[in-house]
Amino acid sequence: MSETTLPVAAATSASGGAGAVVAESATPRGRRARIALRTLQVVLALFYAVASALPKLIAHPSASEGFAEMGWGDAGMYTIGVLELAGAVALLVPLLQSVAAVALSALMVGAFVVQVSVFDGENAATPLILIVPLALIAWARREQNARLLRVVRGRA
Repeated sequence: MSETTLPVAAATSASGGAGAVVAESATPRGRRARIALRTLQVVLALFYAVASALPKLIAHPSASEGFAEMGWGDAGMYTIGVLELAGAVALLVPLLQSVAAVALSALMVGAFVVQVSVFDGENAATPLILIVPLALIAWARREQNARLLRVVRGRA
């Protein structure tokens, strides 16, 4: 432990531990973890916006064919595209990050079920793989849920 982090940790424990999160993020390791988490959020947001939502929203033939095969048509394709784009944007909004990760995880559970039931599991691993980093984001940003609830209730 470096000399610069010891006083922060000591001050935190002396104050009753209320600033434990601050003490952790003040260390180089905590800073690297925050940067890695933010980078993961940006990468996932870009993936959902560009690689997943955009083909649906511009009615790319590959997306149209898939949704036609499922029987959902254009309405289902546009709906899923809008949900993915909204989730991608919300992953970048501090107050919405945890909720967005949970919502996108739910969307990926649905995608997994569709892949297994309609497409014989052809790409079923992809949604499952995406759930892992989304769950990490939801857990790491969980403190934002209480803040969001206060804002929604009008007690910000």
